[in-house]
Amino acid sequence: MSTTHEAGWAHAPGALRGPSWLREPADPNALVPHLWSRTARKVDGVLQVGGIPVTELAAQHGTPAYVLDEDDFRARARAFREAFSDFDVFYAGKAFLSTAVARWVAEEGLHLDVCSAGELLVAERAGFDMARVGYHGNNKSEAELARAVRLGVGRIIVDSFDEVERLTRLTAEGPDRPDRLVRVMVRVTAGVEAHTHEYIATAHEDQKFGFSITSGDALEAVRRVQEAPALELRGLHSHIGSQIFDSSGFEVAARRVLALHARVRDELGVVMPETDLGGGFGIAYTTQDDPAEPARLAAEMRAIVEHECRALGLDVPRLSIEPGRAIVGPSMCTIYTVGTVKEVALDGGARRTYVSVDGGMSDNIRTALYDADYSCTLAGRDSGAAGRLSRVVGKHCEAGDVVVKDEFLPADVAPGDLLAVPATGAYCRSLASNYNHALRPPVVAVRDGASRVVVRRETEEDLLATDVGDE
Repeated sequence: MSTTHEAGWAHAPGALRGPSWLREPADPNALVPHLWSRTARKVDGVLQVGGIPVTELAAQHGTPAYVLDEDDFRARARAFREAFSDFDVFYAGKAFLSTAVARWVAEEGLHLDVCSAGELLVAERAGFDMARVGYHGNNKSEAELARAVRLGVGRIIVDSFDEVERLTRLTAEGPDRPDRLVRVMVRVTAGVEAHTHEYIATAHEDQKFGFSITSGDALEAVRRVQEAPALELRGLHSHIGSQIFDSSGFEVAARRVLALHARVRDELGVVMPETDLGGGFGIAYTTQDDPAEPARLAAEMRAIVEHECRALGLDVPRLSIEPGRAIVGPSMCTIYTVGTVKEVALDGGARRTYVSVDGGMSDNIRTALYDADYSCTLAGRDSGAAGRLSRVVGKHCEAGDVVVKDEFLPADVAPGDLLAVPATGAYCRSLASNYNHALRPPVVAVRDGASRVVVRRETEEDLLATDVGDE
């Protein structure tokens, strides 16, 4: 039986009871440690991150605000670099990127993945070594490709025959012709259905990314890159999706990608030196999530590749992975101020508690966009009240403006209280908007009892700067 409702998932039958995995906690004030960054803790009921109470951060920087735990970010980056010591580890710029974060990525020895001219601009401004940058995207314009070539981007991942043609032409003639070969990888779709949301599964056949292996387009793309005189074919790139916990998808993808490596060797006489297996490793947003440690992921992925290479008679290529949200996602939380608390009477005598905060879908669109689940906590004080199932919503003019669909919050939550939502580092600030002419929040980095703004809050002047009026 369908549980859909014309007003959306929030109004579906059974929604009032909350999801089956959500359990009422013994203490609604307590943190669930694996949902939060490493330095997050409560002292007398007040959440601290990086040694700073969020009450102080809210007083200094206002709310809503993203709080980025620098020690946690660096520790997660190091964990992936050390576990995958024989891989190139690419940080996902699209998850969250600023000049400060780009510099942290460089200092921790990671590579950087960008997928737009704007992200490349941030990397350039940060002084990131362009030889350690990979450039993604399914529709890179000629101007964007020319800029990447001019800057000496370490590898360009081509995604269509149009891009291969553009890049071949750019590198063979004109003022952007490089004095070295341009390194290229070919993105392929392995026909794998990753166990994730439809919109972030990226290796099945019917979607916009990459060249199909099964149709023969991938082999043809490899042939065209190999024949281009100024392009250096480095290998194949595969990415099966995001927020993935199950390594079985990587096993199937690796088998198909490496089989194409062997076919390229046998039919075109070319041994490609690299393979990028993507990544998109999952993080814990709620108690239902149990992400694997980097060391375990590394061991499993090495075993998969070594087994397939032995079967195909291939030397193990240089491998790359892209952890995706797994580095920055858990390193950030968002703090909000409660504006209103409303009890809504429903059919059958049931009641729902709506806790409205001063942000919403303009700073975290993922709940509305992906039906994503989040947790939250009362962050500014201790409470002796029992837990009450609540829904945290934003202030925007949309019924779907939900931040946290279901959470047990103390029953005495009131206007003026601070709430904090963990695991908002990935795709929240990156997808933030000015919907309803909201001002995008700042990103405040915290470490060792000190804070600094790495992305400032937008101002009303910023909001009006592009509005040229009717003159």
